[in-house]
Amino acid sequence: MSGQYRLQCASAEIAAHLCADVGPDPWGGGNILPGSFAPVIARGGRSDKKVIRPMHWGYPPPGTSTEALGLAPPRWVAHVRNWQSPFWIGNVRHTSLRCLIPATSFLLRANNRETAYGCKSQPLFAIAGIWRDLTDMPVFAMLTTDPNAAVLPVEGGKGPSAMPVILQPADHDRWLRADWKEAQHLVAAYPSHDIITVAED
Repeated sequence: MSGQYRLQCASAEIAAHLCADVGPDPWGGGNILPGSFAPVIARGGRSDKKVIRPMHWGYPPPGTSTEALGLAPPRWVAHVRNWQSPFWIGNVRHTSLRCLIPATSFLLRANNRETAYGCKSQPLFAIAGIWRDLTDMPVFAMLTTDPNAAVLPVEGGKGPSAMPVILQPADHDRWLRADWKEAQHLVAAYPSHDIITVAED
């Protein structure tokens, strides 16, 4: 899977579309790479409202100390492929640590080239994510699942190993609030018929 996605919408549009408070930090749109900051929607403390917060895309690898982070940037863990891993399971089970990652497209690599994909019915969509507060910054990662037929190569070749877990609008609150026994069923490939290729900006 490619290491980037795009969010070509400003903060106000994201907030209105995903029913969240806009938050204090503006976002004007752009490409997002692991290790960079991006707007993420999480539940806001005692108020329990959905709030847009800037977070760092990528968790430190297991065993990385705070001191080591200051010495050299690690290879950030940006995707959750196996949520049953001890590294992730405690995070995904807690509703307060799940989040929505707004996006307008995501990039996947197949046959040694990258293609941008979007959703026909959702020009702005939400990817299932998790987040955590470190001592100096909040971090997030996106959940991934098996790729659907829409993103696999037409004529053989090597396809992507995974794709983001894109949520239907009706499932946004379920991801943020439902018990994990229910929410885990949302970790599935998005319908192929609604995935389209999009032009690079």
